[in-house]
Amino acid sequence: MHIRRGGCEVYWYKLRRPNECNAMSASETFVLVHGAWHGGWCWCRVAEALRAAGHLVFTPTLTGLGERVHLLRPDITIEDFATDVANVIEAEELWHVILVGHSLAGGAISVVADRIPKTLKQLVYLDAGVLENGESPFSKMDPTIVAQRLKLAQETSGGLTIPPPAPGAFGVTEPHDVEWLRRRLTPQPFNCYQTPIRLNHPLGNGVSKTYIACTRPAYKPMLEIQEWVRRQNEWVYVEFACGHDAMVICPDALAQILIGCA
Repeated sequence: MHIRRGGCEVYWYKLRRPNECNAMSASETFVLVHGAWHGGWCWCRVAEALRAAGHLVFTPTLTGLGERVHLLRPDITIEDFATDVANVIEAEELWHVILVGHSLAGGAISVVADRIPKTLKQLVYLDAGVLENGESPFSKMDPTIVAQRLKLAQETSGGLTIPPPAPGAFGVTEPHDVEWLRRRLTPQPFNCYQTPIRLNHPLGNGVSKTYIACTRPAYKPMLEIQEWVRRQNEWVYVEFACGHDAMVICPDALAQILIGCA
């Protein structure tokens, strides 16, 4: 199905059956998890739109990033990021959570589902990596990209972190947004890219899964993952004509898509 929202093209594949597309309850609970180099701050526009529509929204910042950069340490893994998110869900006593992971956070939300599936209603992978048990982000990347990041990490921090790329790498071109990202992006803990995740159950652990592929422009590190998802029968696959940092570029349209995923 083809939909136009806020000037952005949206294509839905493998739609749910009609009885699974009923209008959602008055209020949903969203936990929005940022990707590499970002922080909870990057979701502020989407969170505002969701809250204006009556929903409960949490935007945790992962260990060592954003305002938690002072917690940076050499051994941070995706398992630590999953603990950050799971702790928010448990501390806030959240239920029927729509858990959204952007980019690198795809691995983190998979681990959360592996640990506490009963608290979750839906997993949403926003232009995100999809890892299975024993896989790391580097194991899914083009070797050329891996080599570039290894070199950058060694040259800039002795292997502790990877410096943030220019905002244009995320499809962000509007000057005000470019400056915003330049001010706020922080180096990404390197170890989380090379340490495999541990899953004790099949990917998703029984929680429904939706993948939102940002296609204008496409983010090259995710292309093979997107093709894999499209071949899976148990996923809902959505194409969104927006850049990789959709929460910055097209926040209102993205909020509507997330509401549609509920």
